Amino acid sequence: MAGSNVGVEWSKKARKWVWRRLQGPQHKGPHSHTSLRYLPSPPSAASLDGATSTITAGVLTMTQHKYVWVADNPILGRGQTPQTAQFRKLVRLRRDGGFLSNCTSSVVVTTMTSPGGNPRDAVIVQAVRSPLCRARKGGLADLPPSSLLTAVLQGVLLKEPQSPDRQQPDAYLVPPEDVQDVCVGNVLSPPTAAVSFRMASLASGLPHSASISTVNRQCSSGLQSISNIAHAIQCGSIDVGIGAGVESMSYNPMHELYEKFPPEVDWEKMQSCGNKEVMDCLIPMGVTSENVAKKFDLDRRTLDEFAAKSHEKAAKAREQGKFKAEIVPISDCSEDDGIRPSTTADKLSRLKPVFDKKNGSTTAGNSSQLTDGAAAVLLMSRQKAMERNLPIMGVWKSYAVEGVPPKIMGVGPVYAIPSALKKASLTKDDIDLFEINEAFASQAYYSVLELGLDADKVNPNGGAIALGHPLGCTGARLVVTLLHELRRENKRRGVVSMCIGTGMGAAAVIEREDMRASL
Repeated sequence: MAGSNVGVEWSKKARKWVWRRLQGPQHKGPHSHTSLRYLPSPPSAASLDGATSTITAGVLTMTQHKYVWVADNPILGRGQTPQTAQFRKLVRLRRDGGFLSNCTSSVVVTTMTSPGGNPRDAVIVQAVRSPLCRARKGGLADLPPSSLLTAVLQGVLLKEPQSPDRQQPDAYLVPPEDVQDVCVGNVLSPPTAAVSFRMASLASGLPHSASISTVNRQCSSGLQSISNIAHAIQCGSIDVGIGAGVESMSYNPMHELYEKFPPEVDWEKMQSCGNKEVMDCLIPMGVTSENVAKKFDLDRRTLDEFAAKSHEKAAKAREQGKFKAEIVPISDCSEDDGIRPSTTADKLSRLKPVFDKKNGSTTAGNSSQLTDGAAAVLLMSRQKAMERNLPIMGVWKSYAVEGVPPKIMGVGPVYAIPSALKKASLTKDDIDLFEINEAFASQAYYSVLELGLDADKVNPNGGAIALGHPLGCTGARLVVTLLHELRRENKRRGVVSMCIGTGMGAAAVIEREDMRASL
């Protein structure tokens, strides 16, 4: 073992201990490339085989190679940030391949053994969405939700989702026959969607062995579907699955929902049960937006400025081509068509309130758009990703759903985000990006304000006010957009969150690895 001349004084016993564990049976796979190198200073990108690297705050994050830079007192696994705990001077190998050390010189560990994390971690290897198009007027208005779902299920399996050529065997990131289960979030389609979505799955090229289910947790349905698949992977029920979401608000208009499918309840008992919140579940979403604005003293101008900013960010992102990598074209439609680049707060101020015409602040301009769209996320166990040498876009770290008063359902993210962060042992300051659904400017603005979030970290490419909110799709769409933005901006952690009708909030924490796993 070279490097003793740089001042790292390890006992012979300690060196043997480390070397034995690097070569030990707990690391399966090739070991011929295993090595240790000691450096007196942090390594440069040029010194590491030309691999892409970034060095910040004592952390060396690599793509495709597994390097750990240990300096002074941090505990570092691949891409991890330093922690403040103190450790013994003896260098010890961690399960994830990192080291504990308080040596004064830098250490670089190069190993081809398995990367950090649990083999049953649910990791995301592909994430795509359709264009988001205006309901009844946009580019997807004539397509049923099953067609939208078929398109994203096809795309999420491909190495190049935008490529029209799906005939070549090497076009697939994962062979369709390896997918074991699919879960689809949807809100407005009739119960027969269970049949049409199964048909869509088979039409996409997935075999009959890939089972499918649908889930409805209203605005978080797409996120819930991903959570269902992630949890199935974590507990060992499956190894490979797809979480998706789809909504056609053209085929299934939201305003017809209660006309076609009124709640099946005993109205007399519900009204006399003594719990006022029972009937609050029927309050229209727009009225709950007004309730939030009034309860927390949010003025109309602030909400219009928030909405205008959403369009401004989305227009800039589309102009820069930021959405292209995440969109699977459908027919001739390849771009979101609800973004209005010329929107300003002054123009929005001319719109009349919809739900409280005299004193209201919620308008069509500062609310989310009615939209058609679909999104899909391909997940698998870390072990399977490693065996297949697949790029890991992100790791599913935590998920939380919290209940809130139905009449102010929009505050859901205020409670769900801290809950998800706590489950991941993180704080808001550990998060680089937030994708928070803009159901209404009132609730989205209040959530950012109340949580004390850095506005620059929230919806950097616009939100649902500009892009649209296809109910069952939104949760999955937010995950897709978050993952691509984390990779593009070389950020590490992100949070997805939304409010949920009848009084709930959901949030998930996702961590980016952006490296190719191997055994």
